[in-house]
Amino acid sequence: MAAGSITKMLKLKRIAIDTYRDNVAFLARNCHHYRPEEFQALRKIEISGDNRHLLATLLVTDDEAIVGPDELGLSEQAFRRMELKEGSTVTIMPAEPPESLEFLREKIHGHTLDMGQIRSIITDIAGYRYSEREIAAFLVSCAGFMTTHEMLSLTRAMAEAGTRLHWDAPAVVDKHCIGGIPGNRTSMIIVPIVAAHGLKIPKTSSRAITSPAGTADTMEVLARVDLSLPEMRRVVEECNGCIVWGGHVNLSPADDILISVERPLAIDTREQMVASILSKKLAAGSTHLLIDMPLGPSAKVRDHADALRLRKLFEFVGDQIGLAIEVIVTDGEQPVGRGIGPVLEARDVMQVLQNDPAAPADLREKSLRMAGSLLETDPALRGGAGYARAKELLASGAALAAMERIITAQGKAAGDVCPGNLTHDILSPRDGTVLAIDCYRLARLARLAGAPMDKGAGIDLYRKIGDVVSAGEPLYRIHACFNSDYNFAVKFASEGSGYVIGGAA
Repeated sequence: MAAGSITKMLKLKRIAIDTYRDNVAFLARNCHHYRPEEFQALRKIEISGDNRHLLATLLVTDDEAIVGPDELGLSEQAFRRMELKEGSTVTIMPAEPPESLEFLREKIHGHTLDMGQIRSIITDIAGYRYSEREIAAFLVSCAGFMTTHEMLSLTRAMAEAGTRLHWDAPAVVDKHCIGGIPGNRTSMIIVPIVAAHGLKIPKTSSRAITSPAGTADTMEVLARVDLSLPEMRRVVEECNGCIVWGGHVNLSPADDILISVERPLAIDTREQMVASILSKKLAAGSTHLLIDMPLGPSAKVRDHADALRLRKLFEFVGDQIGLAIEVIVTDGEQPVGRGIGPVLEARDVMQVLQNDPAAPADLREKSLRMAGSLLETDPALRGGAGYARAKELLASGAALAAMERIITAQGKAAGDVCPGNLTHDILSPRDGTVLAIDCYRLARLARLAGAPMDKGAGIDLYRKIGDVVSAGEPLYRIHACFNSDYNFAVKFASEGSGYVIGGAA
């Protein structure tokens, strides 16, 4: 097929279909220049135009309202990545299978891969050359067996595959929580405290995948988070820090693709977790990283032996890539703060920053502790003075002022979002004491209520572990925005509240 022939040119058309991470192309069955049957065997095509190239999955349509016989349609994601205007001319040809598939087959058969082989696989994944089943095969084979050196190679390869940030500062600090604890929105308090002190903290955060809210979802209640790379740089230069969605600045893009396949398969090995987290921090230009590792019966890390092994893995990779790492094991027995869901979590954050007497004490204290650890990075600060300095910056209003500067620089969110107006209180079945709270169940409940898609959906907690309750007293309130979500959530809570109430006090 003469791909460069004028008679083989198709006009590019943008198709308003969200295909998530996948590049999808649409070709008319009665196409003037190509026979769809030529592409049916592999289904992947390579699109070329104006020195731009893109791999996409091909779908054939009989509806000329979608694409005409001289057009090639691209889904929203594919059109954005192609970076050409509508009407631009392109050619297509069958995509050759990636050479790195041979390395994938070696891994499937139990072989250890070197840096070059892993880099080749990750480059092809980041370039959307792998199908979901091929990505799943890579993840499963790595979950079965992965050496520490393969983990290190994976970290480096994922960091190299996207944007690499560099900052004009001797120290660039960051904080990351390995997740699993609802309401644990400490980053939004730590960033303004650290920025107010004068250290750079360019915080790139994720959106929720299986949780009721990621930091980016909660920050979006207050400010715009989908900043471009130049915009992010401007905010950090002006304010010393930012809280933005990492997916928009192309940091470790292969990791985002791997996660999208990993989560539905419930693959969550420690090696892949370490590579995922540290590749993003390496790409973000961090020099010092604080890791929050919650330990609890329904957290991701459930025993001290696992916590120790995971800490050692972080330290091994950190030493090899030049990233100073401190791991803090924290209480993961219950949610942090009162709100679970974007609006309710944003309320908790602002209460802490405003020194509101109603602010959740656990969220405040945990944020101060971790901010203090990051402040110790400053050579000018005496050892052991970090916590006191963090407390001073919070109490004086300097942290609140820093947060307000960051919100303004990123772009204040338009309008106020309120908690969902469909509410239902879950009551204590008996007199007694709260003995345990199931973090995993409450996270699922908040998602059923509509979080994070509906910013106002979620759960407002009234009682924590150790609190004395009376029969009929509310343990928490469900907030939803739509009747269907409300009904799902109420039914789920009726089958199990997630609270364990001990005998009468």
